[in-house]
Amino acid sequence: MSRKLAANVLGILMAMGGAAQAADNWMFRVRAIDVAPDASSSPVAGVDAKDKWSPEVDISYFFTKNIAVEAIAATTRHTITLNNADLGKVSVLPPTVTLQYHFNPEGTIKPYVGAGVNYTRFYNVKLASNLDVDKSSWGGALQAGVDIAVGKNSYINLDVKKIYLETDVKSAGAYLTTLKLDPVVWGVGYGFRF
Repeated sequence: MSRKLAANVLGILMAMGGAAQAADNWMFRVRAIDVAPDASSSPVAGVDAKDKWSPEVDISYFFTKNIAVEAIAATTRHTITLNNADLGKVSVLPPTVTLQYHFNPEGTIKPYVGAGVNYTRFYNVKLASNLDVDKSSWGGALQAGVDIAVGKNSYINLDVKKIYLETDVKSAGAYLTTLKLDPVVWGVGYGFRF
C-alpha cells in the first residue's frame, strides 16, 4: 500500500470517527414533570398556585463533552387561590434555555448543573372579578440533574429546575399587584443521544 493511499485511508477513517462523534452531540429527552409554584404577590398575602403534573420534551446540543445547551418545552394550567378561595385558572408556557456543565462525561452516572433564561407566555386566563394578567415575561432559570446510562446512548434522567416567572395583575386595565409563580420543576424521564 502506497503512502498516499495509506494517508487517504487514514484520513477517511479519522473523518468517519469525527462524524460518529458528532452524531452523539444531540440528546433528546421526554420527562414527566411536577411544576410546584412558590407563589407570592406583595403586598397581598395568602396568594397560592396549585401544583401541576405535565409532560415535557427537551433537546440538548453538546458543544464539548462537558458543555451543552438545553431547550425545554412544556405547558401547565394552574388554579390561583387567595386564602384558599378560588380566583380562577391561568395557563403558562415557559420555554427555557439553559447552558449546562456535565460532570463525569465518560461515566455511567453523569451529573450536571445549568443556568439560563425563560420566556413565559400566559394564556387562557380565566380569573374572577375581571382580573387579567400581562401575557408575557422574562426570567432566569437554575438547573441540576443527572443522566444515568441504561444502555448504549440511552439514559434515565432526573432533573430539577427553579424557574423565575412573574406577571402583573390588572383589573379593568389598572395595575393591582405582581404575581410571582417562581416554580420548582421536578422531572423524571428518558433520554437518548444521537
